[in-house]
Amino acid sequence: MPIIQALDRALQIIDLFDEQHKEYKLSEISAAMNLHKSTVHSLLKTLQIHRYIVQDQESGKYRLGIRFIEKGELLLKQFDIVEIARPHLRALSIATSQTTHLVIMDGVEGIYIDKVEGQKAAIRYSRIGRRVPLHSSAVGKVLTAFRPGDEQARMLAGYTFVKHTDKTIDSVDGFLEELKRVEKQGYGIDNEENEPGVRCAAAPIFNHNGQVIAAMSVSTMVAHVDDDELERLIELLRQATSEISRQLGYRH
Repeated sequence: MPIIQALDRALQIIDLFDEQHKEYKLSEISAAMNLHKSTVHSLLKTLQIHRYIVQDQESGKYRLGIRFIEKGELLLKQFDIVEIARPHLRALSIATSQTTHLVIMDGVEGIYIDKVEGQKAAIRYSRIGRRVPLHSSAVGKVLTAFRPGDEQARMLAGYTFVKHTDKTIDSVDGFLEELKRVEKQGYGIDNEENEPGVRCAAAPIFNHNGQVIAAMSVSTMVAHVDDDELERLIELLRQATSEISRQLGYRH
């Protein structure tokens, strides 16, 4: 199928921006795209007109524009799960004083689609729209564990096990063993596998067909939450995800 080159290039420019690269000079985009500056400048001007890209007047650097927030809000409103889960996210955060998250699968990554900051939360790395690995996060484990074996196999074919800490699972066999444990116990734990000092618990949310469509998590600092308190949080978490699943039509 033929593609429109200018549109393809514009989308590639947008894809350059991420958590580590929030701003770019024209020369940096030109080098990354292997395109002449004049070509890149024309593409950027078009994106600017439609407010997908803005340019800082002082530094001259480019960054993503406000239009992405507008479209993001529109997209999130299409997910009934956000509206249904929001009161439970808030209630769990209040009950635990910790930060709670709602995450869905996107390809072979999880993506935060909602978040409530806890009063005692010391964790600031998460944000709506940020992606999270499957193998090193509690939500990623949950989103993978409750899928059929053949689907898991397709997801993990060629999957890269990046080691984020010395506790990160770094092999297919190790991850599959972990998935069995998660499915059996009904929840997943990230024990400092994604961020040092951070321990998270997550539980699945099912739709009316019994398919896992999201995961809800509570994030804690190891130094502030001991094992007994974590067990209490997990019980509250599982109560919340069970109720959300029930509201979505799930019957265990």
